[in-house]
Amino acid sequence: MSRFQKLSILSLRLGLGFLFFYAGISKILEPGWTSAGYLKAAKTLSPLYHFFASPGIINITNFLNEWGLTLIGLSLLLGVFVRFASIFGILIMFLYYIPILKFPYAGSNSFIIDQHIIYILIFFLLIAFDAEKVWSIKKLIR
Repeated sequence: MSRFQKLSILSLRLGLGFLFFYAGISKILEPGWTSAGYLKAAKTLSPLYHFFASPGIINITNFLNEWGLTLIGLSLLLGVFVRFASIFGILIMFLYYIPILKFPYAGSNSFIIDQHIIYILIFFLLIAFDAEKVWSIKKLIR
């Protein structure tokens, strides 16, 4: 792999890592934050997302969302467990994508492909190129 390819993969990993870490930590630090509004507005699979927003489940949903984003971001930033974090990143982005999908529109500004799909594709790229081996803390420890 060339130096430019390694730098490109590192840039994608760090950029996505910062994005996810910030999204997660900002939710953790915001005492009143909840995913209930997003879940209740689901256009696709509404019963499932309304279940996730139900009073007995919403605290679990919020916890998994906040800490999932934070830990995925931290993993990408440090370069540890990148493959594992990428799999969960794909899952969480897919779960974010489904409620806004009103086929063939993804939200109000996209036609099928939106930012969630782009993030999923980046996660696949990180897995395919074994991004954990490109300038990571794990590599330094070995």
